[in-house]
Amino acid sequence: MASVNSLNGTMTIKNHPDECPYCHKKITPVNIYGFRNSKTNLLDVLQKCPNEQCSQTFIAYYLHIGGSSFDYIGKTTQGSLRGKVFSQTIIEISPAFNIIYNQAFTAEQQGLDEICGVGYRKALEFLIKEYAIKNKPEKKDAIEKKLLGPCIAEYVDDNRIKAVAKRAVWLGNDETHYIKKWEGKNLEDLKKLIELTVHWIEMEVLSKSFEEEMPE
Repeated sequence: MASVNSLNGTMTIKNHPDECPYCHKKITPVNIYGFRNSKTNLLDVLQKCPNEQCSQTFIAYYLHIGGSSFDYIGKTTQGSLRGKVFSQTIIEISPAFNIIYNQAFTAEQQGLDEICGVGYRKALEFLIKEYAIKNKPEKKDAIEKKLLGPCIAEYVDDNRIKAVAKRAVWLGNDETHYIKKWEGKNLEDLKKLIELTVHWIEMEVLSKSFEEEMPE
């Protein structure tokens, strides 16, 4: 627990943001001042990042839990949004994937968790189809027109990519449907499957490059 001064006296606050919303480093913030909002039952606490290379101030929100005590609700004012960095290999295969994925990631960081999954699903489609077109340019028209699931089954040869991409499609489709099929899975699982798809594509491209550079 910690204390912070406010117009209403000294308040006791439990817990705190463990990451600066600007530099995204792990922190224990410096408490500067609290502002009690009687309409929302919240205490808005002005805090400062202790990292000397950052030192940004932000507001963390605490809910009244009784007396002069408040508990951190896990939210701060928006700082600097992060971007997901992909390898040059992936960007060269699908520049659109990089753009769409990061737009979805931006939406997620802004709390738009009901729409970002649709963006991740779209990003996956661009990655898979442009990867397939790269490997089978003569099938470009067919790949572009085919639904993503059948496209993976027919035009992705690597079984590791096929296995994880297929499951990413399942969860991505759940993000667009009224009733979810995979109730036990969530947005984080979708992102993990996309990351695995990216990983195996990178490994497949790297393996091919060595085989071409070092023929038997």
